[in-house]
Amino acid sequence: MCCTGLQNLLQGLSFSAKYYSKHNLTQTMCPYNKIGPKKFHILDSSKSTCTRWTALPGSILPCRLFSWKKEKMVPSKRNQNTSIVTSDLLHKNLLKSEQKNWNNFLPTYKAMTKKIKEKLEELHNMYTPNSGSPRMRFGENVYFEENGCIFLAKADHGKGNAEILFSVEDYGFSDAFIQRIRISPDQRYMAISLKSENSEEATCIVMKLGNLPVVEKVIPCVFSFEWAANDVLYYTTLKNLKCQNVFMTTFTYQKHTKLVYTEQDARFFVDLYCTKDRRFLTINSNSKTTSEVWLVDCRHPFESPALVQARTTGVIYHIEHRKDQLYILTTYGEPAEYKAILTDNYIHRINLYTYGKENWQLVYALEKKTKLVDFEMFSDDCIMFMKNAGHLYLNVISFVSHSVQSIKLPTWACEFELESHPEHTTSTCYFQLSSPVHPPKRFAYSFKENNLIEQAVQEVPIITNCHTTRLLAKSKDETLVPITVFHNKNSKELHRRPLLVHVYGAYGIDLNMSFKEEKLMLIEEGWILAYCHVRGGGEQGLSWHRDGCQHNKLKGVHDLRACIMLLHQLGFSQPKHTALAAASAGGVLAGALCNTDPALIRAMVLQAPFVDVLNTMMKTHLPLTIEEREEWGNPLEDEKCMKYIKSYCPYQNIKPQYYPSVFITAYDNDERIPLTGILQYVQKLRKAALDHASRTSKKGNWIPNIILHVQANGSHCDSSWEHSLNE
Repeated sequence: MCCTGLQNLLQGLSFSAKYYSKHNLTQTMCPYNKIGPKKFHILDSSKSTCTRWTALPGSILPCRLFSWKKEKMVPSKRNQNTSIVTSDLLHKNLLKSEQKNWNNFLPTYKAMTKKIKEKLEELHNMYTPNSGSPRMRFGENVYFEENGCIFLAKADHGKGNAEILFSVEDYGFSDAFIQRIRISPDQRYMAISLKSENSEEATCIVMKLGNLPVVEKVIPCVFSFEWAANDVLYYTTLKNLKCQNVFMTTFTYQKHTKLVYTEQDARFFVDLYCTKDRRFLTINSNSKTTSEVWLVDCRHPFESPALVQARTTGVIYHIEHRKDQLYILTTYGEPAEYKAILTDNYIHRINLYTYGKENWQLVYALEKKTKLVDFEMFSDDCIMFMKNAGHLYLNVISFVSHSVQSIKLPTWACEFELESHPEHTTSTCYFQLSSPVHPPKRFAYSFKENNLIEQAVQEVPIITNCHTTRLLAKSKDETLVPITVFHNKNSKELHRRPLLVHVYGAYGIDLNMSFKEEKLMLIEEGWILAYCHVRGGGEQGLSWHRDGCQHNKLKGVHDLRACIMLLHQLGFSQPKHTALAAASAGGVLAGALCNTDPALIRAMVLQAPFVDVLNTMMKTHLPLTIEEREEWGNPLEDEKCMKYIKSYCPYQNIKPQYYPSVFITAYDNDERIPLTGILQYVQKLRKAALDHASRTSKKGNWIPNIILHVQANGSHCDSSWEHSLNE
């Protein structure tokens, strides 16, 4: 297919995108690999991460709106049409009003905005060029991506002699960003997904490599894809934020595409993964709490998938393979945390019906309150990345010596990113460590030497003036809640310094603590940064999440209150200098605290916040509401659940009282957090604050600024460096 033909086809699919640079984001729509959300580089997927995802692979988070209970009278079609027109008109009027308010507000901070932008650009230019692009090695060949181009180089020749295989600009889409790349085992084909910043759907382009790479196929609305054989590609499709169909397509001889698997349960989301040794392609069907895996034998890719273990409510499992044995990471058994399991039979052919959980043997179990962040299988070793009380470390399991070695990582490290290792026989595992104020550093673990090596990189300014402190706050029920605090070592009188508190606490997802230029800027300006690892998140394992979801959601609010109070008690700022920041589902806890304890903070910053849980969870026609019941409950069928959600829901509990100033960012194209709910929340909050001010006649009465910025571009998940800079 020629360049013009591809361009016309993609334009026909209404595909437009913005290039996503190497700037780090919030927590993206991310194709899950095995555990939790990865911030994929191009060799695995988008580097961004979405804030309303579960810790389970492939789960996807819901849009939000309002619905009546089932027993309500169904209005006539005429009344329904009238209601829709009225609702649309109200939405447009509210949006117009907020846009006018924003335009009036913006000039006030023009000078400050200019100063901040210049500083952030300086920091971005200082650190980003040194972070490098992840490299995928196949024998003597190395593949990597830079600035919207995919390159091929010889391993020993460096980047100087690299050959360009694909460029988004050459195909007429300079605004597109490359989300994921998969190279076929014989390196004859390359599959790429291109994604838009304004949509969650991606388009897969399959290219035949050679002296002159050519486009073989364009597949719209693709979520994940993997090569099962040299010319056989499996892929999943995304529709209405649901991923339930798996297809197989071939590229030589009798070219054809066929449906391989369909998930019937709306709570489940399907994605694909290849085992490290490429023996099996796994079809993973996951809900928030339960999973099921089907295997495709890559030696026989046209045969039907085989089921490993039928889904069992509450049991999650993931599959790896090594030397004719399945290794299973699962929550099966007590305690319900991840364990490494070995099947007790050998695989000679794809006949796996004896590999149910009754034949599983325990190999390794996690310690209490430990989070398994990710794991990677190699020919003779397995490496596990763990988190306990905020500290990162790794465990190396040797299949040769049958030993486990635990290695502590630097105390400043808060996030890690595993680099792609397509060759499972490699003797070295590469990964990057970072924190909100420490740019990524590359490390290597050598299996031969049994040691950790910090990789030499270009000259990068070393962050030496930032102090990291880890605290434990005692919550209402005496549970100890971890807090990570950063501040400038040279700061005096910390109780007078401004404090920015971060919270999330949902879906078993950890707070995003990857490097951000704006965080480093705040530290240099004398701010204190605090990250509250409250229940509902995943920082201390699956039980930490379970203890903060559904009928336990208020525990997250209690945890957040305890964290902020401890920070003030220890001399980290004070209420009048404290701001609270949250994104997406983190808006539930932040908004709830704003209602119950507004005097603890002076300002609140919310990005695409989820603020009306009750009305949202009653909207059953939304594509993702059903699967969200495992996180929030089902108020339509459970009156106790309805009352409980109503007791903490931010929108439902707004009342005339003191409120801090609030700044909210929302996106017009957000498929997960519809704009209407945010508009109504802002209107109600502003009215309550003004009512309170009018009822009190104190001199100098506090009237908060409540500002909403609605962005026409951007979506819930992806954010380019330029977009993030402007925000």
